[in-house]
Amino acid sequence: MKELKNLIIMGPPGAGKGTQSEKIVEELNIPHISTGDMFREAMIQGTELGKMAQQYINEGKLVPDDVTIALVKERLSRPDCANGYLLDGFPRTLYQADALDELLKEINRPVDKVLNIDVDKEALINRISGRRVCPKCGNSYHISYKKPHKDGICDACEGVLIQRKDDTPESLKVRLDAYENQTKPLINYYQSKNLLASIDGLQDIEKVFSDILLVLKGDAR
Repeated sequence: MKELKNLIIMGPPGAGKGTQSEKIVEELNIPHISTGDMFREAMIQGTELGKMAQQYINEGKLVPDDVTIALVKERLSRPDCANGYLLDGFPRTLYQADALDELLKEINRPVDKVLNIDVDKEALINRISGRRVCPKCGNSYHISYKKPHKDGICDACEGVLIQRKDDTPESLKVRLDAYENQTKPLINYYQSKNLLASIDGLQDIEKVFSDILLVLKGDAR
């Protein structure tokens, strides 16, 4: 079986999606494509789509689906995606998923697999609410799993560690509820197409990655 390289990655806040994305693109030598990066690049370059996106963002509005979809199509059509891609942060709705299917047919780069980093909500809240970050250098720690040498002080620069506002249990519950409501239909959508592979995101980083590789090599799920 061929190695699967046309990929979408999904997962709630704090599930380790960013860490796994880095490992996947390095392993497979494919581009990591996030909608946030695409918007920034298009706006910096001053493309027509970038200008349209900038206008909505400046007004504090969500960028409309048709603009986002056009940006995704342009990015996935580039030569560096010929051997695969990892799409992150898109689609977010069933409408976007349908539109993505159509544009991928047009450019002959259909999705091989959708990786869903699955987590237990309560366990995730406990894990993330223990995170602490250094506002000076950006290093991150955890009160249980990755303690600094000196309590509350960054090892690297001796800055005072803080808890981010969106890492509090209350804030996290709101974000996770929103994610669940938004993505549950997508999980069902890709499951019905036999494209979804769910990975236990509460395992250690290397075990999560090894499970992902098993899926991509066709040895699991």
